[in-house]
Parts: sequence; C-alpha cells; structure tokens
Amino acid sequence: MPDIINLIIQLIAGSVAGNAAGDLLKDYDLGPGNMIAGAIGGGGGGQILSHLIPALAGLDVSSIVSQLVAAGAGGAILTVIAGAVKNMRVGK
Repeated sequence: MPDIINLIIQLIAGSVAGNAAGDLLKDYDLGPGNMIAGAIGGGGGGQILSHLIPALAGLDVSSIVSQLVAAGAGGAILTVIAGAVKNMRVGK
C-alpha cells in the first residue's frame, strides 16, 4: 500500500512542477501537456530515487519530502525537454 501512496504523491508533485515549469518558461510551454509530461517525469524521477535509495521509500516525513523534491525535479525537467523537442520540430 505505501508504494501506491508514494506513486500518487510523485504523480501529483510532478504535475504541479510541470505546470510551474511551463508557466515560468513560456518558450517550453506545452499547454495541457505540461501536466501530462510533469506527471510522467515525476513518477519516473520519484521511482528512480526510491530504487536507488531504498531508505527514502516510506511514509515518514523525510521520505515524503524527498519524494516531492525528486518528483518535482523530474516533472519540471521532462516538461522542459518535451517543450524543447516540440520547439525543434516546429522550427522555433
């Protein structure tokens, strides 16, 4: 059960970070795709961190904060990468 809760936390944090990255960096904005790219990046980043550092996979405060940070970073990074790819495809 904690794995599902951790994944939900990561998806939400990634979505929020993806939207924030799209709003702050207008050149890389994907519109509604910010949330999708952010969720995918957040889930991926959080899961990678949980597998690399197993002590951070839990439901205590330090684990949740580390998952929020990793998922937020992963969501923002994937949103910017997807925005850059989109801009290269349309020739901006």
